[in-house]
Amino acid sequence: MLELLQPEHAILARQKEIAAALAKIVPDGTISDEATLTAYDGDALTAYRQRPMVCVLPKTTDQVASILAYASGENIRVVPRGAGTSLSGGALPLADGILLGLSRMNRILELDYENRCAVVQPGVTNASVTRAVEKAGFYYAPDPSSQIACTIGGNVAENSGGIHCLKYGLTTQNLMGVELVLVNGERVRLGGKHAGDSGLDLLSVVAGSEGLLGVVTEATLRILPRAPASRTLLIAFDTVRAAGETVAAIIAAGIIPAALEFMDRACIAAVEAFCAPGYPRGAEAILIAEVDGTETEAAYEARRIGEIAQDLRAVSVRECASADERARAWSGRKAAFGAMGRLKPDLLCMDGTIPRRALADVLEQIEALSVHYRLGCCNVFHAGDGNLHPLIVFDVMAPGELERAEAFGADILKLCVAVGGVLTGEHGVGVEKKALMGEMFSETDLQQQERRKCACDGNNLLNPGKVFPTLHACVEQGQMHVHGGRMPFGNLPRM
Repeated sequence: MLELLQPEHAILARQKEIAAALAKIVPDGTISDEATLTAYDGDALTAYRQRPMVCVLPKTTDQVASILAYASGENIRVVPRGAGTSLSGGALPLADGILLGLSRMNRILELDYENRCAVVQPGVTNASVTRAVEKAGFYYAPDPSSQIACTIGGNVAENSGGIHCLKYGLTTQNLMGVELVLVNGERVRLGGKHAGDSGLDLLSVVAGSEGLLGVVTEATLRILPRAPASRTLLIAFDTVRAAGETVAAIIAAGIIPAALEFMDRACIAAVEAFCAPGYPRGAEAILIAEVDGTETEAAYEARRIGEIAQDLRAVSVRECASADERARAWSGRKAAFGAMGRLKPDLLCMDGTIPRRALADVLEQIEALSVHYRLGCCNVFHAGDGNLHPLIVFDVMAPGELERAEAFGADILKLCVAVGGVLTGEHGVGVEKKALMGEMFSETDLQQQERRKCACDGNNLLNPGKVFPTLHACVEQGQMHVHGGRMPFGNLPRM
């Protein structure tokens, strides 16, 4: 079971006072009654629930700055929240904390086709960006499976990816700038429409920082013109190993598909029963490969991928013949997480990334772990960049199943690190993986990361209890807290 932060009772005792102060900042968006707060008691890591002390839903950056300045002055913890689709518990509230929901900051502020960018507030959904620009022939490349619900602020916090991240990158490769509100209410701007900043690349630090360093109130996103042609292949295999070897061979051949997705037999069966996309019957594994570019480029790469797959024992290679058929193929992949509800009521979606050469071996070991823990596991993932998403299905009401599911998931992540991979590809660490950070990072590595946290949030008020196994006090990291512009022991000489 995950270890969550214990509440400070002195703060809890002030709940009405705190709610009243926040209501002065956001009169039409402060929630403090228990019944309504229940709607905000968790995110997509559904095994864990915690009702927040108070929830506040600002509409403007000024309101966000005022909320953070108040919380900092009163030493109250704050958890930023987008749409609540985090699969790692990144938006799990605190019993003694303010839940800062950004869903009402949902305006697209500017579409600049000349500079190929869109400026949006953090509550804009991922899919809305593409809908806003598609008539002009553009789109926003990062496309998580939750894209109809997940928001840009959360995408920045978790450095989200999606199906097309293999060729076009994660959020960080498509993020040009942000407006960030620090814990004391100060606003800073990083990046923008220009080519780059001088000095340290702080924008890349913010992408994937999981709400520990500041709250994003505006994002400038890179938009791309649609390729003139694309082709989608459905490739079936009678062994998982052959599918894994084909992925490695495609990339080794110098082909970078726009997308290259994997599903195993168990996942195919659940998805077919759920939405009937028409995947090859009887396959142990399938790959969905999409290539794009000019008509000549797309045709050549599709042909080469088909040849590579047949050389590695594919049992069928089928190109989608129409836009409708392509849409059906991708609808099944997008629906994979939801389809797991047909198998068991609860789901842990893991998120480790491994070298492509290790795919076949790791998938076989995951199957062995599934037998060991007596739990079902469906594999669906971004095969091209080795970003695994094993879906562990269980029933939280069945005695011991949650504990077995978490142990199963931890073993998968340890396996990812052991073969040269990492703990997360796009879902973040949150509370789910923080106990495993030592598998990947040394104590010195973690201390360096904690120093960065201390530099932005010396009192550990922003999203505490996430990412780090144990966050040391800033004074332990050799930092000195400055309060009210005055340093401690100000009479002593300084270097």
